[in-house]
Amino acid sequence: MFANGYLNIIVSSAAVYIFIIIAIRLFGKKELSQLSVMDLVFMLLLSNAVQNAMVGPDSTLQGGLIAALTLFILNYFFKYLIYRFQWFTDIIEGEPVILISEGRIHEKNLRKEHIPINELLEAVREHGLGDVNEVNLAMLEVDGNISILSNDYKNRTVRAMASLKNKRRKKRIA
Repeated sequence: MFANGYLNIIVSSAAVYIFIIIAIRLFGKKELSQLSVMDLVFMLLLSNAVQNAMVGPDSTLQGGLIAALTLFILNYFFKYLIYRFQWFTDIIEGEPVILISEGRIHEKNLRKEHIPINELLEAVREHGLGDVNEVNLAMLEVDGNISILSNDYKNRTVRAMASLKNKRRKKRIA
């Protein structure tokens, strides 16, 4: 009976952990990026809502520690699987999504990821660019953030690569 109660906590905690990973995956990457006030309230209420589902009537220190330990172990195990297997990474984290390429907005991807155009334009400005035409590549990363590479960055990279090739060529000649 004593161990059975703790086994219930372990199984319930694991089920809640897996459910939340699946729910975040289904509801999109944006849920992982910078938290707004609404997102913070949601996360606090969610954690409170699932607490009883994990520990049930056991509100003891041991019950809470077993639930926390279960979550730590599952998290470590999932991180290991993500590190070890690309297919598992693709299932859990998904893949980055192109939002802008060479100044062209991919509206289909914006709709798919539920990103309003003004949010994308805000991200462009946050990266110090005044116009979408200055963007070489904008990606919605797997962590929910939008990363942006400017045309200037692309040009500097191309020049740096050409310079490196020239240095190598000069060393071979010498």
